[in-house]
Amino acid sequence: MSQPLRLGIAGLGTVGVGVVKIVRQRANLLAARTGRAIEIVAVSARSRDKDRGVALSGYAWEDDPVALARRPDVDVFVELMGGAEGPAKDATEAAIAAGKDVVTANKAMLALHGQELAEAAEEAGRVIRFEAAVAGGIPVVKALTEGMAGNEVTRVMGVMNGTCNYILTRMEDAGLPYDEIFAEAEALGYLEADPNLDVGGIDAGHKLALLAAIAYGTRVDFPSVELEGIQKLSIADIRSAADLGYRIKLLGVAQMTGRGLEQRMSPCLVPADSPLGQLQGGTNMVVLEGDAVGQIVLRGAGAGEGPTASAVMSDIVEIGRGSRITTFGQPARGLERARPARASAPAPYYLRMLLTDKPGAMAKVATVLGEAGISINRMRQMRHESNNAPVVFVTHKTSRDSLDTALQGFDATGVVQGDPVAIRIEAV
Repeated sequence: MSQPLRLGIAGLGTVGVGVVKIVRQRANLLAARTGRAIEIVAVSARSRDKDRGVALSGYAWEDDPVALARRPDVDVFVELMGGAEGPAKDATEAAIAAGKDVVTANKAMLALHGQELAEAAEEAGRVIRFEAAVAGGIPVVKALTEGMAGNEVTRVMGVMNGTCNYILTRMEDAGLPYDEIFAEAEALGYLEADPNLDVGGIDAGHKLALLAAIAYGTRVDFPSVELEGIQKLSIADIRSAADLGYRIKLLGVAQMTGRGLEQRMSPCLVPADSPLGQLQGGTNMVVLEGDAVGQIVLRGAGAGEGPTASAVMSDIVEIGRGSRITTFGQPARGLERARPARASAPAPYYLRMLLTDKPGAMAKVATVLGEAGISINRMRQMRHESNNAPVVFVTHKTSRDSLDTALQGFDATGVVQGDPVAIRIEAV
């Protein structure tokens, strides 16, 4: 058998501890599947004395992750610290410069610095693998780089943040407003230290940008991802969508159009009986569509010790076997920046607004929609609230530009109160 593959693990939180457990508990299985033993030689974390529920005394300790990355007895630097800047980036750069391969779960770092890191790794003859950075235990990176390598990818779509999916499904099941379910998720420890990373769509947007780069052979371009979080969704929207046969999901969509690369992470309505519509709790789902294979649906745990550590180990095993796939499936220096494009494909939209309850109010709204070239498919008027009339429309397919024209036109009617809610209905 070949020489052992020696790991240096930086970051001993939930995922790092999960990796240590797998290496210990599955040593024989990993050796059989890799063709060589996998060993941890050194670790690093912020606190040396913290009880992590697993013995670490058999490993060398480095207070500085950069020093760990440079150790001559480390073959693969496993970065599980997180953070787009600071120690994670510094240590990753040091590892590449020292001739190490890198396995990371750091979506933020790769979404913002993936191009430069990939170029550095390839110039040094090293690889960066990041299956755990996107959708936890779901092997979507390998599905795109390997399983669909012979396809022209037509669309990447999915629910990529379990916390948001938990909040939305709990709102529907419990009939409770967003603020109450948000507080519940926070108490359960489901939210990031900065909750906006979750509910603002930023975390999921990082993942979408990485998948789009692989799918379309372009440079990672997170700043061009259109982001809209779930903070403005009300229980009224959840109930209205259900009445119409839909569920609301924070949905990521990437597709190459004639105008350029469309990347958006925003609330969408999806049919309640579709795979995405049936997705409950903190589970993730990614839908890949290719010209040859058709549609592939991948579903699984998007976070947690076991699933994420499993994804980290899959990359380690791949390196141990001698696989040298480039970071984004194509040589990094050959990747070009795609022209960013706003959502251009026509789609039906859900509109909810509060009208002043007086004669002719509905006609004025219908006139604005008609002048924007938008026709109404369905309409529901909800129970009156004092002198106000809540109304829900489902339009026929229209462009986002036409919808924006209508939304601006509502101000002049004098009958629309506040800002209407407009949510795209995605075909799945």
